[in-house]
Amino acid sequence: MLQAHSPLWNYLWVAPNVLLLILAALIWGRGLRRLFPAFLAFAVLSAIGQLAVFVADVAPSVSAENFWVVDWVSLLTEGTLKFVLIAEIFACVFDPYPSVAKLGKFLIRAVGVALVLTSAVAAAYAPKGTYALISGAHLLEQTIYLIECGLLIFVFLFSSYFRLSWDRPLFGIALGLSVSACVHLATWAVLANTNLSTANRHYLDFLNMATYHACVLIWFYYLLVPQKAVIKSAVPLPENNLAVWNRELERLLHQ
Repeated sequence: MLQAHSPLWNYLWVAPNVLLLILAALIWGRGLRRLFPAFLAFAVLSAIGQLAVFVADVAPSVSAENFWVVDWVSLLTEGTLKFVLIAEIFACVFDPYPSVAKLGKFLIRAVGVALVLTSAVAAAYAPKGTYALISGAHLLEQTIYLIECGLLIFVFLFSSYFRLSWDRPLFGIALGLSVSACVHLATWAVLANTNLSTANRHYLDFLNMATYHACVLIWFYYLLVPQKAVIKSAVPLPENNLAVWNRELERLLHQ
């Protein structure tokens, strides 16, 4: 059962991406697309990319080199969309401070996309061949998860320090991304520092795929299950360093 290309392996590879497409359709059908445009784009394009990689993996007519080319395209697309999505999360969390939100959103997009493209260019100039494609894809994937994890931890810690509230769907999206990124980084660390057998490597693959499946279910729950109404009294935002930064940024922008 816990073997590559077993029924469970194929299910864990295909099912989360099919569920993501269903979630995207439900978001669109409920008129929520304007609230989560970045997540909608991520859900559709990353799911299509992963399904294309699966087809390339099981299709006998696709060579090993072409499979890794498809994987490369999928990773680049998914990585870019993740950083756009994290930038949108940052902007929404820091919405009470529009200048800080605008600057942070721009920096996250620019830095994230630049690092992904730099990794891609570095791998492209490595020695050619199938093995170079494989190592380059692994390097790119590690880079994406490392940056993604760091950015999400920064957003969580920064918002916690300034006691900023999260919308329920926004928190669910960030939670799913964080869990997936942390588990993938942990498995990469194990692979890089141990000499595992092929069977044990497959166990880590199963862990990654099962975790992503769970994250997709988290997104279903937070985006589609309505939150219980809670009456809150209107409390003004406290004066803090973030408010000062926001005022100074506004002053600089209007000079």
